[in-house]
Amino acid sequence: MEITDLTPAERRVWDAFPRGEGVDFREQPEDSSVDGADWGPDRTLRAEVLRALLLGAGPAEEGRVAGLKVKGAKIVGKLDLRYAVVDHPIRLRDCWFERKPLMYGAQLKALVLGYSTLPGLTAATIRVDVVLRLSCCRITGPVRLQGAKISGGLFLQGAVVGPVVGEEADEPPLQLNHIEVGTDIIANDLTVHGQLRLNGATVGGQISLDEAHLLAPDGIALHAETLTVGTDLRAKRLEARGMVNLTGSRIPGQLNFAYASFANPGGVALRASSCVVGEMWLRGCERVEGLINLRRSQFDLLHVPTGTWPDKIRIDGLSYRTLAPHLPAEERLPALEREESGYLPYAYEQLAAAYRTAGDEGAARTVQLAKLRRHRRTLPRAARVWGLLQDATVGYGFRPLRAAGWLLALLLTGWIAFATEHPRPLKPGEAPDFNPAFYTLDLMLPIIGFGQEAAFAPSGWYQWLSYLLIVTGWILATTTLAGVSRSLQRQ
Repeated sequence: MEITDLTPAERRVWDAFPRGEGVDFREQPEDSSVDGADWGPDRTLRAEVLRALLLGAGPAEEGRVAGLKVKGAKIVGKLDLRYAVVDHPIRLRDCWFERKPLMYGAQLKALVLGYSTLPGLTAATIRVDVVLRLSCCRITGPVRLQGAKISGGLFLQGAVVGPVVGEEADEPPLQLNHIEVGTDIIANDLTVHGQLRLNGATVGGQISLDEAHLLAPDGIALHAETLTVGTDLRAKRLEARGMVNLTGSRIPGQLNFAYASFANPGGVALRASSCVVGEMWLRGCERVEGLINLRRSQFDLLHVPTGTWPDKIRIDGLSYRTLAPHLPAEERLPALEREESGYLPYAYEQLAAAYRTAGDEGAARTVQLAKLRRHRRTLPRAARVWGLLQDATVGYGFRPLRAAGWLLALLLTGWIAFATEHPRPLKPGEAPDFNPAFYTLDLMLPIIGFGQEAAFAPSGWYQWLSYLLIVTGWILATTTLAGVSRSLQRQ
């Protein structure tokens, strides 16, 4: 291309490029690139001119760092930088693109397209030495960044991607799968009309999706299987319509969904199975619409208010060291009843262990008791009867004072009854003095003997009362022994 072919607008950019100076075509600072299709020739640049500059056709100036720095331009044609090696930073802010830039396999210093409007971006396997900025962009086609390597950060805050229409409608609007980012992905207030794909991505720092809107009803809003993050994944006040899938992810810091909203009615709303996470926060979240799947995941801290759990959950193999907020066991136990596959002994053991870690032994015993009661419902009828007896008498060994209460009640009953009418002595003149209290204890305690039971014989309904005391004593002794043995085995 000859320099004489340049328009006045292109001449301004051509002359500013070797000095790295900026060219601002905006009439007002608040000009929006959304209106770029109506901009005239005085703000129009041909993509082939920009390509020629970036690939070395422009002039050079000694002692200056060349760079493309343009604001508020209308860029027509195809900006084709596929496989190109560009040693100059590219800054095209507030620009309107007629066609999607093609940067597949390119090697760039920096790429800044903030506040621009684009019909898409094809930049799979791109290499960027410094930073890639798409902040506040309006992008109506797919953004293809799969396999990209960015030494610095990726910035998407305030961007709106999609909805994608036409031949590309079946593609995820934002494709970041297998991307490698040296520092952070900052995507606060990002809006994606469709799927944000992060499968296999590696981020050296944090991912921030605070106040983002991921809108894929009846689909997958966030597809981030085997994601690896250096520190945190923040998504406070996230709005997710569709499934959030984090299966197999590794997040050593926080997975923070505080005040987020999840909705995928009839499907899985949050899937974080087989994950290893430092802390998972669902503080302040509304009730999840859809199923939560946390199977086989490991958390140091799991912060989930009771009102957040949906009607169905999957927690088989879930482990956590601390559960927050600290609530009475009675408020935590109903969630275990919502396990989709039914009774899971491990889930109760895990909850009890969390209470022991917090130093709340009483709550841990309550959980263990609830576990045995839940297990009882899975047993045959005869075994359920024996379980009911253990529960009623000693609370399966977790309520030992209950047996003392039964013993005291029966002792008072027998004491009063036999004090009212003494049973007749079997051998008059040889029998010891009758003592109603010790006579009742002699009937109830199967091992200890006070010499009263063998010396007196009640009659009438008192005889039936004595039988009842004997049977009840044996039941209490047996259930107490079973409960104590169970407690010793746990210890």
